[in-house]
Amino acid sequence: MQSEAIAHSVSQPVEISVSSDGMLRVGDDAFRCALGVNGVIEAKDKTEGDGKTPTGRWRLRYVMYRADHRPCPRTKLPVTTISFADGWCDDPTHRDYNCPVRLPFDASHEKLWRDDNVYNIVVVLGHNDDPPVPGKGSAIFMHVAKPGYSGTEGCVALSEPDLETVLRLATYDTYITINP
Repeated sequence: MQSEAIAHSVSQPVEISVSSDGMLRVGDDAFRCALGVNGVIEAKDKTEGDGKTPTGRWRLRYVMYRADHRPCPRTKLPVTTISFADGWCDDPTHRDYNCPVRLPFDASHEKLWRDDNVYNIVVVLGHNDDPPVPGKGSAIFMHVAKPGYSGTEGCVALSEPDLETVLRLATYDTYITINP
């Protein structure tokens, strides 16, 4: 009896599901989201710079946020701040491809310290990172959507309040499944 009660007290991992029509679901909650400006693509066909969100199941790795713009998001995921010296390598020929880097950086990269607020909160997704395969896509994040939910470069983007809600539900065992 006691082991049965313990088994029921262990919560199931939180699963996030994204449909290609721009809806993100967590349990009974649904949120509008933006996807790649050029739609979605199977992860095996993903290429750097194609503007497509890769389908598949990816672990939520950790959260980065702009402490100068907002308080720390409430989440069970690991959290770090973004500084003006933070970047992400998007050069498929560089050994640091699809990894965080410190700026200045000698290869092609994305700056994480942005003026448009879309990186006020960034959730690093486990796409093409274990190990990174050159050219198969970099910097696939979940982040804040632009006004009007315009397409991303391949990320999943939500309103900041919706992203905060999703993060409050997330744990280290949370996965996001992006469906075709």
